[in-house]
Amino acid sequence: MVNEIQKGALSTRLGIPVLYGIDAVHGHNTVYGATVFPHNVGLGGTRDPELVKRIGAATALEVRSTGIPYVFAPCIAVCRDPRWGRCYESYSEDHRIVRMMTEIIPGLQGDLPPNSHKGIPFVSGREKVAACAKHFVGDGGTFKGIDENNTIISVDELFDIHMPAYIDSVRKGVSTVMVSYSSWNGMKMHANRALITGFLKDKLKFRGFVISDWEGIDKITDPPRANYTYSIQAAILAGIDMVMGQESLTEFLDVFASLVRKKIIPISRIDDAVRRILRVKFVMGLFDNPVADLSLKNHLGSQEHRELAREAVRKSLVLLKNGKTTNHPLLPLPKKATKILVARSWRQ
Repeated sequence: MVNEIQKGALSTRLGIPVLYGIDAVHGHNTVYGATVFPHNVGLGGTRDPELVKRIGAATALEVRSTGIPYVFAPCIAVCRDPRWGRCYESYSEDHRIVRMMTEIIPGLQGDLPPNSHKGIPFVSGREKVAACAKHFVGDGGTFKGIDENNTIISVDELFDIHMPAYIDSVRKGVSTVMVSYSSWNGMKMHANRALITGFLKDKLKFRGFVISDWEGIDKITDPPRANYTYSIQAAILAGIDMVMGQESLTEFLDVFASLVRKKIIPISRIDDAVRRILRVKFVMGLFDNPVADLSLKNHLGSQEHRELAREAVRKSLVLLKNGKTTNHPLLPLPKKATKILVARSWRQ
């Protein structure tokens, strides 16, 4: 399927390949037969960045084996409230652990060459994929853990807790950054020019591209698309380079073109977005190798990757309480025990 889409793009006048992406958030998890790894909350429990890097490399191989060059991962949210329904996507409530786990980025993309320029995206070859740090920024800190809600914290809290992993991701050459549905002190992140352009692009010198979440621009207003012209204008001027969505595609194109013709969105903003997207495509070699490399097909669900997944499961197990008192621990089990009861229906 991906090859057919790519061939269609290559047959157009400019022959620019499509950047097809997928949510490979704990392995190539939507593909039958692929290796599924523990979700981020489990990997954070391992405290093992080297393991996470190897998982990134394995995931990249399996994704590439299906002809896909781009993953919407990793999620580097710092979950501060366990009521948030997406806490399992967070490595930890501790930003220091989340920062450690950004080592998955060189696993997915490859190690940066020595003396690389800060902020330049990097993908090392046909066995690697472009990564996406998400969701920028503060999605794990919303009020009462309500998804897509408002993160009500100070500037210092935002930058001390939720921003450090993004700084690390940019330093490690992450190719793309996805914006959060959530707000920060009442301002929708998809419209936050100060953070997207002012901090991420200008201060951190991030040279990859910024992508919206799925129909995230629509949700700048409540209800969605209540003032769609405003939403498009605010998002593009805030610094979003690539827009994801389907429901409102025709309307988006019409309104967007009108805003450009009226010079409300300057052509320089369009040039910047195009330059960033093309930069990632060139860096990852998509123009040279746009279609699937069939020699990688045996990596999908390979025994080596399944053993890696088992290692991750073992290391992710966390013992919360070892018996009633420290003087009488349940583990380790006594060697003289003749019988062990394994209970519950999901004992395997």
